[in-house]
Amino acid sequence: MSSYRYFEEYDQPVTDSLIDNYSNILSTIGEDVSREGILKTPERAAKAMQFLTSGNCQDPAEILKSAMFAEAYHDMVIIKDIELYSLCEHHILPFFGKAHIAYIPDGYIVGLSKIPRIVDVFARRLQVQERLTHDILECINDTLKPKGVAVVIEASHMCMMMRGVQKQNSVTTTSGFRGQFEAIETRSEFLKLISNDLS
Repeated sequence: MSSYRYFEEYDQPVTDSLIDNYSNILSTIGEDVSREGILKTPERAAKAMQFLTSGNCQDPAEILKSAMFAEAYHDMVIIKDIELYSLCEHHILPFFGKAHIAYIPDGYIVGLSKIPRIVDVFARRLQVQERLTHDILECINDTLKPKGVAVVIEASHMCMMMRGVQKQNSVTTTSGFRGQFEAIETRSEFLKLISNDLS
């Protein structure tokens, strides 16, 4: 029976450069980079950083375009509670939470899995929550050209929880609305639906 083997592809020159940089960082803060527990940490960190910023190399608009379908549906489509994990660009610490996204089609719908995928693409970059919200909103609006788009993100930020003010229970909410969601009635319907448990 063959042993388990986990394989991921990484750009080797980038990985090697990051390994050197992480080794220097660990040495500078007083760690012994030769001890068993730390020995492979620079390589693990190098690969983790490439994964966590892999959105820089992906085009979210092309992801949406790959699954657009002509459909005469003109009511609200909501995908809520989409998990997201990102890195704050100010401290390179994680922030995490969920996104709620809705759009009102205007001739085209998009495969449901593509909405969470573009959330991941934008989240896997050094980010701030405000820009993340805007990036997702404008990508859907510009690519799908619906009658309206709404995005709400709720996230906890480790830069607030682990350092600085150290407030463990704070949650940051950002939102953006375009088209028909700029009308109070439509926006209120969306906000009510993402707040209610419909099951």
